[in-house]
Amino acid sequence: MEFRKDINGLRALAVIAVILFHFDESWLSGGFAGVDVFFVISGFLMTGIIFNGLETNSFSIVRFFIARANRIIPALFFLCLSLFIISWLFLTPLDFKIINKHIASSLGFFSNILYWKEVGYFDANANQKWLLHTWSLSVEWQFYILYPLVIVFLRKFISLKAIKLMILTFAFLGFFLASILTFLKPEPAYYLLPTRSWEMLFGGVAYLFPFSIKEHKKRWVELIGITLVLYSYFFISKDMPWPGYLALLPVLGTFLIIQAQRQQSFFTTNRVFKYLGKWSYSIYLWHWPLVVALNYFSLPRGFIYIALILSILLGYLSYKYIEVIKFKNNYFSASDFIKCKPINLALAGLLLSCIGFFGTSFFYNLPKSTFDSIVISPAMGGHSQYTWKLVNELNTKSEFKEVKYKVLTIGDSQSGDFINSLYSTGLSDEVDLISRVVKMRCEVFYLNNEDLQASFKNNNNIKNGYVSESICEQQIERIKEDHIVEEANIIIISMLWKDKNMPYIIKSLENIRNKNREAVIYIVGGKSFNTTVPKIIYEAYVNHLNAELLASKSVANNEEIKLIYQASLFKQNKDRLDIRYIDLMQSICTAEKCPLLVNSGPIYSDDTHFTENGANYIGLEIKKLNLFPDGFYSDKQ
Repeated sequence: MEFRKDINGLRALAVIAVILFHFDESWLSGGFAGVDVFFVISGFLMTGIIFNGLETNSFSIVRFFIARANRIIPALFFLCLSLFIISWLFLTPLDFKIINKHIASSLGFFSNILYWKEVGYFDANANQKWLLHTWSLSVEWQFYILYPLVIVFLRKFISLKAIKLMILTFAFLGFFLASILTFLKPEPAYYLLPTRSWEMLFGGVAYLFPFSIKEHKKRWVELIGITLVLYSYFFISKDMPWPGYLALLPVLGTFLIIQAQRQQSFFTTNRVFKYLGKWSYSIYLWHWPLVVALNYFSLPRGFIYIALILSILLGYLSYKYIEVIKFKNNYFSASDFIKCKPINLALAGLLLSCIGFFGTSFFYNLPKSTFDSIVISPAMGGHSQYTWKLVNELNTKSEFKEVKYKVLTIGDSQSGDFINSLYSTGLSDEVDLISRVVKMRCEVFYLNNEDLQASFKNNNNIKNGYVSESICEQQIERIKEDHIVEEANIIIISMLWKDKNMPYIIKSLENIRNKNREAVIYIVGGKSFNTTVPKIIYEAYVNHLNAELLASKSVANNEEIKLIYQASLFKQNKDRLDIRYIDLMQSICTAEKCPLLVNSGPIYSDDTHFTENGANYIGLEIKKLNLFPDGFYSDKQ
């Protein structure tokens, strides 16, 4: 296909938006829409290659796949190899293990599925995932595989004209599907191919159904397109549903710019965009790990500007020394895949990442007990299932048994931890538990609609789209309408409390107390650290420090969570609301030390969740405090 200067400029426009958004969202609130621009461009170019080949009877699926591998894999492999080495040298064993899992998913082009599966409470923060941005490459690669296969298959039965009409139809149907699913299932809608393919199909429509535009009108078509794209960059934000109907703005804008076909445009063919467009793929690859590095190493804000420059510099170097390498493309049979060097690079990278993931201990000279305490994390599939299993089962119950103690627990995974601790000590037959789960990201648990909407304004998870308002509203409404709130004679509330919403948490407590005047209400204090406990243990070992002393200095006291402040607020309202406060940190830490290893095992799996060993240990400590009435625990323990 003939080189299009305007499309090269569009790439520049897209990558600029993405990196500005990632380095600081306030610079360009909708910069993430640059990815949608990339999707349309990919659809246009791939459709052109496929249909040009079919119309001239020269299309080869094998050659198509290998050409895509030659284009995408080498630079991606080099990035993954660099992260493998850097993480081994400078990061913790747990981070090294996680990065290897993500390297495998990136080089195997299923990272979008992995990151979708990781979304949720036990998901590491987005800015801690070094290869998170490769989700879009995985979506594109999945499209590259399915798109030509479907077209070639259909070509055996119907004409190319009919296939073109089908692509047009499915582009619009895909848009409507994405618009609906974005509201119903926002997380899979964001990451998965079915709700992203319409954007690439729109690019295909731009190739298959070109506009016939008079020369003097092309400038206006381009201007409308650029206006739509820029509008999405400046006026869309992450708290809006994406990729729903609003994604039509950058998609349609890109579609119009492509249709305008202006090869001498100030907007897309200027000198700066010419080079940034050429380097855009490599810039995109390198910018995100730099964003993560800023956060991981807690670098001062001024380093953002250095990282921006480095993104462009590394992108340029990657383009000059890796992307421009001319790998052989003239293959025709499936067996020739093994001769393709980029595919061999991907296989080598997959093998290396598997060795790194399954053999992490070989890369670190650590005692086995220390290593086992460090490489333990819900994000690795370790304890998330254990934490949630019991609380999720109790969440399905709708009626109490006729027993002496009817216990209602309300909360997120912290409630799961507390329930596991209670059950580990053995509860008597006179105790029946029912749970009501509220997502941690909702931050509150029982508010009227007006106060709930006000709390959402303080909630960064809502603002950043990590959880939808509707999900929080549904879970809280269930508690408000549930008769078991009034029937319970013991209510235990435990969540990952956030400082910003503490006034609304106190209001939630007031509402619970007003609904049930008789129940004994326990509020469970937070138990978080500023960083993960495995990281504390590792840093203590490497720097020859006492891990218990280091942990005591790391008890949560950060921008989001200050445990001392939270405890004081709960205690201030204890008598007024007739609640009992359980200070878990007093059961975990002494004045100067926080034991992290008990009975030869770690008690935390991350910064705030218990291991099974930890739940058992804390359960016994809670029992010693005699917080619950006689007959609450079984005599068998």
